[in-house]
Amino acid sequence: MIDIVCSPTPFLIGLLSSSLPRLKELPVEEVSSAATPCCGSVLQMEDEDSILPRKLQAALEHILEQRNELANDKEEGPVNGKQETSPLNEVVSEAFVRFFVEIVGHYSLFLTPTEREERTLQREAFRKSVSSKSLRRFLEVFMETQMFGGFIQERELRKQGVRGLFEVRAQEYLETLPSGEQSGVNRFLKGLGKEPAKPLASQE
Repeated sequence: MIDIVCSPTPFLIGLLSSSLPRLKELPVEEVSSAATPCCGSVLQMEDEDSILPRKLQAALEHILEQRNELANDKEEGPVNGKQETSPLNEVVSEAFVRFFVEIVGHYSLFLTPTEREERTLQREAFRKSVSSKSLRRFLEVFMETQMFGGFIQERELRKQGVRGLFEVRAQEYLETLPSGEQSGVNRFLKGLGKEPAKPLASQE
């Protein structure tokens, strides 16, 4: 459990609304809270609205609202006496996979081999390859985080040819980009709920 707590992985945790007064009394850092189903903000990080590209933020809020609608439909009970299983977790996880694929999925294009048979990310070239100005600004901040550092370090040390789900999705995404365009955020909002290989909404 200590390893999990210290990992650079973000956590999505649900609490009862009755716990909110106690939560406000605790020393909470780097946490964003939202009340559902209205999704009204209760507690925000100071700079989250200015750092996260607005269209990406709106797209994530949209898919999370869809998730709440699916949850409400499920609570109403089975249709025609049949039990239906809504893929609620898959809706959320797929949205975030697509989100990160669009942001950093082009990283493999900027991994160069070293003399020790390892690979190093060309960080500045990686960031500047993105056509969207708002996404470049986001990457400038995100690339300094522990989460990004852990993500890239794992892939720098990984043997070439070893691919996980993220690499598969990233490769599918790169193959859909126009010739010469290495990265960018394309059709994110329009692509939600469709095939994951398709690029998302463009960001300026």
